[in-house]
Amino acid sequence: MNITQILFWLLSAMAIGSALMVITAKSPVHSILYLIVTFFAISGHYILLNAQFLAIVNIIVYAGAIMVLFLFVVMLMNLNAETEPQKNRTMQFAGVIAGGCLFLVLTAALNKSAGVNNITQMGGGNYGLIKVLGKTLFNDFVLPFEISSVLFLSAMIGAVVIGKKEQ
Repeated sequence: MNITQILFWLLSAMAIGSALMVITAKSPVHSILYLIVTFFAISGHYILLNAQFLAIVNIIVYAGAIMVLFLFVVMLMNLNAETEPQKNRTMQFAGVIAGGCLFLVLTAALNKSAGVNNITQMGGGNYGLIKVLGKTLFNDFVLPFEISSVLFLSAMIGAVVIGKKEQ
């Protein structure tokens, strides 16, 4: 096993373990923190696939902005186990049945793909590099890029004008 395979299995175990902790944690705040760990592990997979831009965007957008927003909402709602209504037995039974069906579908998909021995090269090529994305963006798509920048600028100016207090 080389270092790439070791990192892949380590990141996979971290992602699966933290994803399981998301659904089994009693506290919603702890669930959100475990979800942030899951997003970091997925970003590690993107880096292993030589897609640095996707990894950075995943960390900034999901682990940064959206999860912080979720964390603030959960903390402001003050959710805890004492105020949560108890679920009846039929809902718990339906959840177990749905989980079992999902497990069967995943098992069938894994058994079907077990015969395939094509292993792709991870990290090959330069298609996910930020340099290639920048060259494509500024060579082939200059006009749409400039139009979108003017659109974002007008949205920022509009937000400032709307949010400004009148004196």
